[in-house]
Amino acid sequence: MKKFFNVILVAVVVFSLSSCLGTHAITTSSLNNNVTNVVLQTNNYRIIEKVNGRAESITFLGYGGSFRPLIENARSDMLRSSNLIGSSRAIINEVVEFNTKMIFFVTIYTVTVSAYVIEFTH
Repeated sequence: MKKFFNVILVAVVVFSLSSCLGTHAITTSSLNNNVTNVVLQTNNYRIIEKVNGRAESITFLGYGGSFRPLIENARSDMLRSSNLIGSSRAIINEVVEFNTKMIFFVTIYTVTVSAYVIEFTH
């Protein structure tokens, strides 16, 4: 009987040390409550660049950072690098990516927000 428990114990240890678990999800829906509609039917704009922002949180046994500020922090990081203030530029096609990695009792949440910066020409 002792040999059976040793085999089970070794199997559990090997299984738990063999890999980490992770998930990934992408959303293109608008998570922004401040929506501005811009009609882009004519050729009155040009794409300047693609910008992105990233935020990360680590929890241990479920205790730690909050998930909601991750989206806000990633979006703020993206907007800081987009250089919108004082210009005729706007953000379009915003994509939010969620990534979760679990290693033993530690969970790492990563949120990446990316979008294109356009500039209106006339």
